[in-house]
Amino acid sequence: MDWQEGYKRKVISAEEAAKLVKSGDRVVFTAGREAFAVGLALAARKEELNNVEVFVPTPGYDFGWYDPGWEESFNITIMMPTAVCQEAVDARRCDVNFGTVVPFYFEKEAEVRPPDVILAEISSPDEKGFCSFGQSLWNKKRHIKRAKLVIAEVNQNLIRTYGDNFIHVSEIDYFVEHIPSGAAPGAGSLAGRTKKQPEPYLKDIAGYIGSLVKDRDTLQIGVGRTTEPLVGLGLLDNKSDLGFHSEATPPGIITLVREGVINGKYKTLNPEKVVVTSLGGGTREEMEWANNNPLFWLVDVAYLEDIRIIAEHDNMVAINNALAIDLTGQIAAEALGTRMLSTAGGQIPFVFGALLAKGGRSITVLPSTAQGGKVSRIMPTLPPGTAVTIQRNCVDYVVTEYGIAHLWGKSMRQRAQELIAIAHPDLRAELSKEAQKLFGS
Repeated sequence: MDWQEGYKRKVISAEEAAKLVKSGDRVVFTAGREAFAVGLALAARKEELNNVEVFVPTPGYDFGWYDPGWEESFNITIMMPTAVCQEAVDARRCDVNFGTVVPFYFEKEAEVRPPDVILAEISSPDEKGFCSFGQSLWNKKRHIKRAKLVIAEVNQNLIRTYGDNFIHVSEIDYFVEHIPSGAAPGAGSLAGRTKKQPEPYLKDIAGYIGSLVKDRDTLQIGVGRTTEPLVGLGLLDNKSDLGFHSEATPPGIITLVREGVINGKYKTLNPEKVVVTSLGGGTREEMEWANNNPLFWLVDVAYLEDIRIIAEHDNMVAINNALAIDLTGQIAAEALGTRMLSTAGGQIPFVFGALLAKGGRSITVLPSTAQGGKVSRIMPTLPPGTAVTIQRNCVDYVVTEYGIAHLWGKSMRQRAQELIAIAHPDLRAELSKEAQKLFGS
């Protein structure tokens, strides 16, 4: 039997696919966009199901189960809080599994309960029966190999990319026709939040970071409201021959590849390729240009975020967000106090990889204040219960709209002085008083 005949026999409706889920099953949506049609059909079975464990890495669609009253039917776990689920995370209606990205973790996946059902989104098969995962790969192939039952939603609009971003129809149990959600490319941030006009101070931040980036550097730019607009605000203006090795492509990156600014010519690993696990933040035109373009290689996140792989890139520059930093340099990028607001994602391996790389630099970015200027993000100490994402002795550069602090190799007092100098001017006096209490004059 050829693959076309086998494919036809596996096509079922979204409702039929949802009925394959039983009470007590562990259902996993692959990272990136959720399988929309099957998700809706599964949520419609709320009254029939009990204690179904559902893992949604980065929630993008609201299927209803983040609201109160769904807990008996669906036990929801997410990886990254987004606007869709933030209220549920705050109310403890869903659990958070932030995972880890150190290399040995992926080798220990066999110790984690495999999915009973995995729900993925794929492209239509090509002439040889291979489907693409579209603009994002993450760990989809590995998850599919471990799942007991694989259901794929076929979206004919998905782009195809090079790299390891494909799967054969023979590896999938059932296929469902995709229902469009109506979301346009680039409609939200990479973290699933609604896009807003960039704050004016981000232009200054882009300029300061740009002064630390050199021609022929290889870049990583993290996901977040502060970092995502920076390319469009001139971060890489007048740069040339850059490389790119990062989780995703923030807005403007694909255009810079098209213009030859990012060409990977001097990358020491995977030269002349843009290596990511997701193409995100692009306009429809950019996505069409990336479609079937051999310049873009999508790889498994286990490879992409291997610290050893990152460190092989000479002149690796990691640019990542923070929520807050204390005067010794401890960086909080996931939570403030016990409130979970984000996830570390690839920040940890990229920070360490950049520090280990020849000529590498790690840059942490944050606005100086929050809550309309009332609260300093540079704090004497972090709020009780705050998880430290990056240890203070691993912090290199810190940038706000008021300048650059270089903490590498500095003493406690010197670190405090550097950070106070880039705090909001109205808040520096109070920070100086607290620094004197903590570290003396």
